[in-house]
Amino acid sequence: MKSCGVSLATATTAFGDEKKKMAAGKASGESKEGSLSLTAEEREALGGLDSRLFGLVKLREDGARTKTLLGKAVRCYESLILKAEGKVESDFFCQLGHFNLLLEDYPKALSAYQRYYSLQSDYWKNAAFLYGLGLVYFYYNAFHWAIKAFQEVLYVDPSFCRAKEIHLRLGLMFKVNTDYESSLKHFQLALIDCNPCTLSSVEIQFHIAHLYEIQRKYHSAKEAYEQLLQTENLPAQVKATVLQQLGWMHHNGDLLGDKVTKETYAIQYLQKSLEADPNSGQSWYFLGRCYSSIGKVQDAFISYRQSIDKSEASADTWCSIGVLYQQQNQPMDALQAYICAVQLDHGHAAAWVDLGTLYESCSQPQDAIKCYLNATRSKNCSNTSTLAGRIKFLQAQLCNLPQGSLQNKNKLLPSIEEAWSLPIPAELTSRQGAMNTAQQAYKAHHPTTEPVLGLSQTSIAQQSLPVHMITSGQVDGLSSPAKRKRTSSPTKHLEQLHANKDNLNPAQKLMLEQLESQFVFMQQGLQKGQSSHLSGPKDEQSPFSTGSAQYLQAASTGIQKQTGLRTMPSNSVTQGDALNHLSSHIATSGGQQGIAFTKESKSSGNRSLEPEASRHAADTHNGCTIIVKGLSNHVQQLMAEHVCNSNHEDCTLPNLLMSDNPQISALLTEKTSDRVGTGACDKVNNIHPAIYTKTNNSFASSPSSVISTAPPSPKPTEQTTTHSVTSLNSPHSGLHTITREGLENLQNSKKPDLPLINHKPGPRIIPSMSVSIYSSSTEVLKACRNLGKNGLSSSCILLDKCPPPRPPTSPQPPLPKDKLNPPTPSIYLENKRDAFFPPLHQFCTNPKNPVTVIRGLAGALKLDLGLFSTKTLVEANNEHAVEVRTQLLQPADENWDPTGTKKIWRCESNRSHTTIAKYAQYQASSFQESLREENEKRMHHKEYSDNESTSSDFSGKRRKGPFKTIKFGTNIDLSDDKKWKLQLHELTKLPAFVRVVSAGNLLSHLGHTILGMNTVQLYMKVPGSRTPGHQENNNFCSVNINIGPGDCEWFVVPEDYWGVLNDFCEKNNLNFLMSSWWPNLEDLYEANVPVYRFIQRPGDLVWINAGTVHWVQAIGWCNNIAWNVGPLTACQYKLAVERYEWNKLQSVKSVVPMVHLSWNVARNVKVSDPKLFEMIKYCLLKVLNQCQTLREALITAGKEIMWHGRTNGEPAHYCSICEVEVFDLLFVTNESNSQKTYIVHCQDCARKTSGNLDNFVVLEQYKMEDLMRVYDQFTLVSEINMLLHCHPPLLDIVP
Repeated sequence: MKSCGVSLATATTAFGDEKKKMAAGKASGESKEGSLSLTAEEREALGGLDSRLFGLVKLREDGARTKTLLGKAVRCYESLILKAEGKVESDFFCQLGHFNLLLEDYPKALSAYQRYYSLQSDYWKNAAFLYGLGLVYFYYNAFHWAIKAFQEVLYVDPSFCRAKEIHLRLGLMFKVNTDYESSLKHFQLALIDCNPCTLSSVEIQFHIAHLYEIQRKYHSAKEAYEQLLQTENLPAQVKATVLQQLGWMHHNGDLLGDKVTKETYAIQYLQKSLEADPNSGQSWYFLGRCYSSIGKVQDAFISYRQSIDKSEASADTWCSIGVLYQQQNQPMDALQAYICAVQLDHGHAAAWVDLGTLYESCSQPQDAIKCYLNATRSKNCSNTSTLAGRIKFLQAQLCNLPQGSLQNKNKLLPSIEEAWSLPIPAELTSRQGAMNTAQQAYKAHHPTTEPVLGLSQTSIAQQSLPVHMITSGQVDGLSSPAKRKRTSSPTKHLEQLHANKDNLNPAQKLMLEQLESQFVFMQQGLQKGQSSHLSGPKDEQSPFSTGSAQYLQAASTGIQKQTGLRTMPSNSVTQGDALNHLSSHIATSGGQQGIAFTKESKSSGNRSLEPEASRHAADTHNGCTIIVKGLSNHVQQLMAEHVCNSNHEDCTLPNLLMSDNPQISALLTEKTSDRVGTGACDKVNNIHPAIYTKTNNSFASSPSSVISTAPPSPKPTEQTTTHSVTSLNSPHSGLHTITREGLENLQNSKKPDLPLINHKPGPRIIPSMSVSIYSSSTEVLKACRNLGKNGLSSSCILLDKCPPPRPPTSPQPPLPKDKLNPPTPSIYLENKRDAFFPPLHQFCTNPKNPVTVIRGLAGALKLDLGLFSTKTLVEANNEHAVEVRTQLLQPADENWDPTGTKKIWRCESNRSHTTIAKYAQYQASSFQESLREENEKRMHHKEYSDNESTSSDFSGKRRKGPFKTIKFGTNIDLSDDKKWKLQLHELTKLPAFVRVVSAGNLLSHLGHTILGMNTVQLYMKVPGSRTPGHQENNNFCSVNINIGPGDCEWFVVPEDYWGVLNDFCEKNNLNFLMSSWWPNLEDLYEANVPVYRFIQRPGDLVWINAGTVHWVQAIGWCNNIAWNVGPLTACQYKLAVERYEWNKLQSVKSVVPMVHLSWNVARNVKVSDPKLFEMIKYCLLKVLNQCQTLREALITAGKEIMWHGRTNGEPAHYCSICEVEVFDLLFVTNESNSQKTYIVHCQDCARKTSGNLDNFVVLEQYKMEDLMRVYDQFTLVSEINMLLHCHPPLLDIVP
């Protein structure tokens, strides 16, 4: 494979030739060509520049010279592209993308990367390209694609030199997406890496502490924050932000202590924070909230005033000021404060509710209703049901009032329409005026005598709040996009007044003058306020090692909506506000690039991709925006959901052009023949089309599906749509749309006659494996010695020539609607002979049957299910541990949020622990309580069945709540054959293919226990107990027997459709692998996903086939037992390996160590299935090569390898840092080795911790000769030989 590092030798030769040709031309022509020449030194300097230097170039002593050289190289490349009419090699565009990225010219970088992608079929092998592409996506806040690109970098090159930067950015993006578990893992991976990174270690530690806080793990957060404060030489800004968070947690969190004590600590922490950073508007706001909660009104108001003075306009601050005014019985002042809040943030639910309450207290129910309705329309509203009830009550009151009574009544406050259209006070429209007013007021007045922004003023003698004045911070906020919202209605009013200018009365003329003045200031704000509001000074660049201070300052404004707490300003980041703030101060030389969705913002220079109406859509929550002003490329306030739509299929970035040169732009849109495929493909921005490629075979996208079969297939086409955005605010003179068709058609264009770019091999391209699995181990190792990457080969156990694993798309053509509720395959057993009939095994393992229900199994085999009854379990081991999940009781086919307002996918439950005896008592009491409720309903002549029949008839409306809380006893371990001897012996009556232990079960060849997989687990249930949606670990099959006495309801989706469910999870900010989710059946129906739905009765066995997605809910009181099995089939092994690789891509631990298992199977089992044999053999080949090359590299480096061996029953090993499987060579710290604790690291994590491995010892578990022997002896056998020579397992099989 060729390197993406493009040699400039040929290009320079081409430039030189052109220069000679132009020698006889005009002088201007000579000068122009001469300026495009590159010297040998320049070519050499450019040879080592690619995306891996992003953010580091400016640190170099020769940074300015390098930047100049890059600019010259870009001009040379563009000139060559122009001469060649775009017909140059793909690597040429990759390098051009790198150069533009280093120059922070993101539109050009993306355009060049797109060309490289369209021309290079195996682009995914180029780690530097994927990294650069991820950075560009990150810049545009396209997190869905940035995450995928970064994950692929780590997958194809785990030792990538900028892995720490990738982990940091992944952590930040997952944090915004509320995937806190993934975020924490990536922050921890970044923390252990000793390589340079955008943020310092203490800043990463701050993010980890904040993760605990936003998950309401306040004690862990407090401990992490306090540990940070003990750090020597802690930067002042970090210290201030940590103290700020500690103060806010004491005020708002569930920490120990009474309210007075907590508020005292909170105030102390916030005061210390302000000592470290007196200009933190957020700390002043928090301090005001604390003072307000303990009744110190004057201090609270002063703090709020300081907050507005020190920071941008905040809807939360104005809302809090309104509350103070209202508490002090100043309704007019409260009204205008609330109006400021809702005009800054139209979706500020709390301000609308408070405003409605104010109107209601002033006997203006019509205005109150309007405010409550606005609150319910906000996506941040958490009490919609309560407000709906209040609205109905007020409407009923209005109906009962005498006609005309409201019109005749004097209003205490202006109506909401009048209040909204009132001219904005002059102080709000002029930063300078506000500053002057503030300075004069401070000099001439005591704070309690200052005027209140033109609000109605009250005598100090009446114990009113201190009057308030607007400051520069507030005015600056009004120059932001929020100001445009505030002036939308007055603008219409201004037009009406202008139309009737000659007929206005004096008051109307005065209003016209005020509106005209306001409009002028608004226009000024639009032109200059936006760029300063979002990005800071245009040409200011924060250095790599600094800039982190400011990122933490606003760390107190974000990710709050997720917790639902009313605690934070509404300008804080919400889920997708996409990192709002991974932001540096820098602006590229051409200004801020970006997409404008609104007419007003087209001239602003703002790079946001979101509509103006959603800029300030966040509500309050708990504590901290993710602002990282130290990151080298910037992410401004932006909603990620506006970049990618719900299912990501319409995810687009700006349509870009390569160059300012119109001729080059024209080349990019030129249409020629299409080599890639047929059909209209005009989407430009999706760099990963294979992810959504439609295919009739869900295995087609799987790497293992082409093992030992075919060469790489051409990239499939993608059916897409063109985004309507046609404007990107960049420095370019013109902007042209690049269609996907135009990009792909250039692939077939005739190559230019001039010499092309030469290529030299680079270390970042992974070579393809071309060694036959039928060669001997000696031949394999000999052939592989020269194929490694820096002496080390890829860790992927699949074919190198396949791209990283991707979810399958929905099978095509889609099923008709009448096929979406298929009948469940069921087998009815009458006797023992039926249970052991061979076709039963074949039917269950047939991939066409995602699930099989074996009815009457217990009766046919005379199983004593009473051994697993609650009574017997208590008698056998009453103190045995039980994991308890606290859940909400809901109908099986629905999943509502806790308020019963809307259907959701997230299915949360809290975990605790108890004993079998205690849970049995709960189970019995639950049954008794149900009987009492049944009797009460009968007494009141209400049939329980009637209620059940209407339980699902809400269709998106609020359910009757609140929901009842239930407890589910899960994951009860029955692996101890001494404690559970009778129970485990009873299960040996089952047919071999469903037994916990059998020679034909892959999991029986692991040689060690994996709880719940090759051991039995018990589940104790009450009605409503839920097992959320999932696939089994590593896609293994599972067996589940209902003990009874109640039933369970199952929902099953075929493996082919797991990619569709993964998309739904991403849409709902859920992690398909790690989160708890309960699918919305309506969503699945609309997506043409078939769902098998059936009842499992006592004695029924449910067989879940490999990869099947399923979720289960108990209908009655029952117990279940379950375990996993792995049939020796190609389909099972293939799906298990695919999930092993997908887990690696997603940084998720694979519970089943597939490398370890594959070697054990090779030792134990004679395989007659050619497909299964080839897959296992290839895995052995790859691992054998990895072990040999790693061993040789260590020996060459002078690192001693110590023999360690393995003990019987020793589990497979995983890296303690990144959780990938570690086979044969274990990297253990010196301390861990001396203490015999053997904390294992993989090679990559060990080198990140200690570059030269000085702090590690390497332990060897297998002799190379032993692995070679196993490899050579593992051969394909015929089925006849299998029958003649039964081969018993060689390893101990763990029951």
